Parts: sequence; structure tokens; C-alpha cells
Amino acid sequence: MERFLWVCLGGACGTGVRYLITLWAAERFPAFPVGTLIVNVVGCFLISAIMHLATNVAGFSPTLRLALVSGFLGGLTTYSSFNYETTMLARDGALGSAALNFTVTAGGCLAAGFLGLVAARRWIG
Repeated sequence: MERFLWVCLGGACGTGVRYLITLWAAERFPAFPVGTLIVNVVGCFLISAIMHLATNVAGFSPTLRLALVSGFLGGLTTYSSFNYETTMLARDGALGSAALNFTVTAGGCLAAGFLGLVAARRWIG
């Protein structure tokens, strides 16, 4: 039950951070879903880094891993929003923006995941 509560707390925090980033980005980039892109790329980086650290650093508790990965990052990342926004761009005839959003998000998230793993390996050797 304790782990469940930590996951819920992490999820609430991740959701709050996602909301704030989305508000910030929507004010600055109203024509493109930059907020969703940011949280997905950052989430991909962090999940790779955290999972590497969690499996290679003594003392990294399973509860902390669950709270950070399933909780916080589960609340932060937004692939369902990414899908909806891309679909709506295409539906509204902005095929170039839809393709750009798909390409930049997919490529950016793959690159961020790889960089997160590389960074974590450098941090702990």
C-alpha cells in the first residue's frame, strides 16, 4: 500500500508539472503543441537515466524507482495527448504540422532516451 501511495503522489506531481509546462508553452507557441513535445522528450530522457541508475546504483530503492518512473514520469508524459494533437492537426488540414509533430516527437524521444542512458552511464561509470 505504501508503494501505491508513493506512485500516486509522484503521478500528481508529474501531472502538475505537465500542466505548468503546457501553459507556459501555449503562451509562447500557440500554433504548435510544444508543451507536449517538451514533456515527452524530457520524460524519455529521464526514464532512461533513472532506470539505468535504479538498476546500477546500490541503495536505489524499488519504491523510489516506482514513484519516479510509474508515478512522476507516468503523470508527466503525454503520449495520448501527442496522438490527439497530431490527429487534430491532420484533421484540420495542417498535414505538414502533423508530420513535423510526429517526426520531431518520435525522433526527439528516441534521441532523448539514448542520451539519458549515456548520461546515466557517465554519471555512475
